Order: sequence, then structure tokens, then C-alpha cells
Amino acid sequence: MAEIDILEVTRNAVSDGLLDEQDVETILLAARERSEEQPLTTKERSEIMMIVRNRTKGLAFDKLPMPLRVFSILLIAGSILSIVAAVMALLPLINSGWLQEQLGKITITTAVVIILASVCAFASSVISFLVGYRLIKGRRGAASALINVNIGVTVISLICEFMLYGIGWVLLFNFVTLAVQIALSAYLNPSLTNENNLNAGLRKLDTEVHAKQGTLGLADPGEGYIRLDFFNLFWIFMVGCVVGLFVEIIFHMVVVEPGVYQDRAGLLWGPFSPIYGIGGVLMTMALNRFKDRNIIFIFIVCTIIGGAFEYFVSWFMEVSFGATAWDYSNEFLGDIFGGRTCLLFASMFGFLGTVWIKLLLPIFLKLFNAIPWKWRYSVTAVCATLMLINCVMTLQALDNWGARRAGHVPQPGIEQFYAEHFNDEYMQNRFQSMTIDPNKSVRA
Repeated sequence: MAEIDILEVTRNAVSDGLLDEQDVETILLAARERSEEQPLTTKERSEIMMIVRNRTKGLAFDKLPMPLRVFSILLIAGSILSIVAAVMALLPLINSGWLQEQLGKITITTAVVIILASVCAFASSVISFLVGYRLIKGRRGAASALINVNIGVTVISLICEFMLYGIGWVLLFNFVTLAVQIALSAYLNPSLTNENNLNAGLRKLDTEVHAKQGTLGLADPGEGYIRLDFFNLFWIFMVGCVVGLFVEIIFHMVVVEPGVYQDRAGLLWGPFSPIYGIGGVLMTMALNRFKDRNIIFIFIVCTIIGGAFEYFVSWFMEVSFGATAWDYSNEFLGDIFGGRTCLLFASMFGFLGTVWIKLLLPIFLKLFNAIPWKWRYSVTAVCATLMLINCVMTLQALDNWGARRAGHVPQPGIEQFYAEHFNDEYMQNRFQSMTIDPNKSVRA
């Protein structure tokens, strides 16, 4: 039986410039038949979707309904006015020093949120201009793609405005804007739903085939040991966070202060220390193609990565929040690096990384795959969302903690929320190994 050329099947299916439900079924059927001979590679799946997106056509501008053509012109005009008005309003505030003065009265968290919301508003205006321009030029696909980008920008803006002002009319306006963009994108790109169904079908088929073959999570031949996709990297991060925390707690109880328990958690909630999670991800990505190299090589690479990342985290925490969670100045070579890392603890990262790459990674890959393949993406999406919230709120809580220690009076909104729910006592009890000195941070 000759091997099926799945790319040729895809080209034939969309030769008329359209992708309908029958075309999706045809491509997926061919993909399934081909997978019985040899599973599709990640590259092949990407090429299938590239062919579909490049060959499908949409509605030319002169074929759009009159209201939509008028809307395109208004979109351009409105975007230009918004950009000009924003620039004219912002320049006098910057030149007068008023803006700098106001930013000095709030925490870094609030300032970042305000700046992010402003950047999103400006970016949305620019994108809207480009959407209108591309509609007039008849480039439906490009306009639809930009609208999808703008949807993401609008979601970020929604989050920022909720954090600043709570639920209000501004938030409702953005929800309406978001709904209009989603509807417009679907209308401009009639094949969008079918494209999404095809992509989801190929991904589901890939997972199903590899689950049956016992190769789920492994990389394609010549691409390394595991697939460096979001699913694998996220669960490596999670395992690193938990295992690293327990190792640090045990080390502290046995070596640093025998018999004394100290909570070494790095996030507001849960048994997580993200420095180990991110370190595990970095080491896995760096050594994925070199898993079978000798132990000395892997140890040296992990030592360099671990020490460099530990130094960066220490610097970031101190500059951003005035926080110090460790100081290795009294350790061998620790004073050279300002106490941020030292040979001993960098070598411990090297040892842990070597054990991870050589021994634990295959074991935990099997554990990851214990998640039923039909649920793996939904379970991962939910857990990733919760972890992202945990990380963002931890950074904001640390920022507000440092601001309060510097004498800043919490303002209504974000600052008041953290002052009430994550006060100084809570933060000191949660981050027991951490000290805050506002004079070390940028707010000094």
C-alpha cells in the first residue's frame, strides 16, 4: 500500500479556495489512514494548516454588505482620531511633569496596570485602523487575523480595567466590543470554524495515535527526547515547583537548622517554588537533544543554568520589591556574585538537573501521560490558568508589601485589596525566608 501524501490530499481539498465540513472530513480521514502507516509529525500538521490558511479565500470588499463597507471607513477614521487625541492629551501631561508626579504616588503594580491598559488602548486603535484598511483592500484573511489579535488585546484591557475600577460601564463597553470583534471575525472568515475543527481534529488524532503506541509526549525522530510543547513544559514546571520545594524544606531541616521547619514556598497558594519549576523547564529545553550525553556534560550545563537563573531571580526580587530570600555571601565564591549564588548551590542545581534529565524525566513523562488523553488539554488549560493567577497575584502582593513597608498609604482599588487580604502579617508568615528592604528596590 502506497504511503498517503497527506499534503497533496489537503491541496486538492482546498483547490476551490474554500474549506467546508466535507473537506475537513476528507483531510482527517486521510490523516487517520496515513497514521496507521506512520504517525504525522508536528511539522506535517503545521504544513497542513499552512496550506489551508494560504489557499482559502474570503469575501472581497465590493462583495461585503454596504453597512460593513461603511463600518470599515468609520473604523479607519475613528482609529485616526483616537490616536491623535491620545497623543495630544498625553504630551502636555508628560512635558508638565504631572504624569511623573502621579506615578510617584502609586505602587509599581498599579503603575504597570495603568501603563498596560494605556498601551492596550493605543494598540487597539492602531490594529483597528489596519483592520479597516485591509478590508478596503479586500484582504479579508489579513483583516480577520488582525481582529483575532485585537481580541487578545481587548481581553488584556478588560482584565486591567477590572483590576483598576472593578465592574462598571467601561467594563461593559469592552465586553460589547469583544463580542462585536468575535462576530466580525467569524463573518469575515467563513472557513474559520472549519479551520479550527480541522486543527483540533489533527491534534486529537495525533494524541490518540501516540497514546495507543505508547509514544505520547515523545519528540518526533531527530527532534530530541520529548516534545517541547506547552503540555509537557507546563507539567515539568509543576513537578519542579513541588519537588524542588520539598527538597529545599528537607535540606533546611536537616542541614541549615536541624529539626526546624520553615515554609519555603514561593507563591501565595500551594506547595510551589517557581524558581525550581522554571529551572526544570530551562534545563529540559537546553538538554532535550543531549539527554544521552555523558553525565559530566549534563552536570556542567545544569550547574551553569541553575546558577545563572538563581542570580537573575535574586537580582529581580531585590530590584523590583527590595526582597531578599537568600544570601550566600559567606559561602565559597558567594561574595564574587554578591551573595546571589555560589558554587555550592549552583552545583546542587547541577546535581538535581542531572538526576532530572537522566533518571526522573522518563518516569514523570509516564506520570503526565496518566492524564486521560481525551482530557489532557482541558485539564492542563484549567491548571495553567490557576497557576498564572497565582503567579501574577504573588508578584502584586510582593509589590504592595514592599510599598507598605516603604510607608506608602494604600489607595482604593488594587492596593486596598492587597492591604486587606494579604497584609504584612500574612506575607511574613507565608514567605518566612524573605525579608523586605524598600531601600534596595527601584521605588527607593
